Amino acid sequence: MGVQFREWREDDDLTLLQLWGDPETGEAGHFRAVLRPSSNEPWSRCIVAEDDGVPVAAGVVYETSLHPDRLWVYIEVARENRRAGLGSTLLGMLRKEAENAPSGVAKLRAKVEPDTPGAAFAAAAGLEPIQRSRVVVVEPGKLKLPVFEDHGPQLDEAATGSVELTRVVADFYNAVHDWDRADMSVGRAQQMLLNDATGASGAVVLRDKPKNEGGKIAAFAVSYTSERTDTPADVLLGWDTSLAETEAEAAVASLLAMVAYQYPVQLEVDESMTALVRVLEPLLASGAARQDGPETLIVSS
Repeated sequence: MGVQFREWREDDDLTLLQLWGDPETGEAGHFRAVLRPSSNEPWSRCIVAEDDGVPVAAGVVYETSLHPDRLWVYIEVARENRRAGLGSTLLGMLRKEAENAPSGVAKLRAKVEPDTPGAAFAAAAGLEPIQRSRVVVVEPGKLKLPVFEDHGPQLDEAATGSVELTRVVADFYNAVHDWDRADMSVGRAQQMLLNDATGASGAVVLRDKPKNEGGKIAAFAVSYTSERTDTPADVLLGWDTSLAETEAEAAVASLLAMVAYQYPVQLEVDESMTALVRVLEPLLASGAARQDGPETLIVSS
């Protein structure tokens, strides 16, 4: 029979996951979950490659309303079937499908880890890096706590359902994704980043002055870990993007020192998060922070 291509079927995941085994990277584990039957709402196309009637590879291309300028693409081929052109053929077919996406977008993006077969495949396919991301763990007790005056910056608890916080979070997300335009509204920020269902368990903010004096949020930290333990808490740390860079950096440094005072925290950091990157670089150099696992590259056509 040779190699044939067809639409994804409901039971393909069982066959392919057994053949593929454990995911080679964290990103592979995440994207396997989007392999599913093709759909028009939301739009996605998924294709399976069979070798003598046995599924051995699959690829998917799909759109998201949050990042409307590019389509995500993911392809996985069984180890023993690689270097036979299956991945390239699937990518060509998915590119053809992308030309007919209702959004009219044909540009593709994917996530890979450097120095992996996936990164080599992406490079050969002409997908170039547009962003670098890494997870950084800040160890407790390594940072000097800031000293605040009565009428100066103040630490304040914030409800994750707060409209004030949600607006700052949405603006922050949009600003640091100018490399891949985002359409993060207040409603989406609440649903995707601050809702209980996302794991958001609490938030603290640093105000430029006391709230009763009209203080505004300068920086925020949202925790996705419900209990503080020796395991690093997963934290989203951002800032008011209307601040000057030096002010943003100072606010980020102060808030980070406070949230990491007793317990370790982990932050997912894109290179576009410039104020946070500048705060973390000397901490990484001194050993007060460490990179956890390999970095991730977002590549795009």
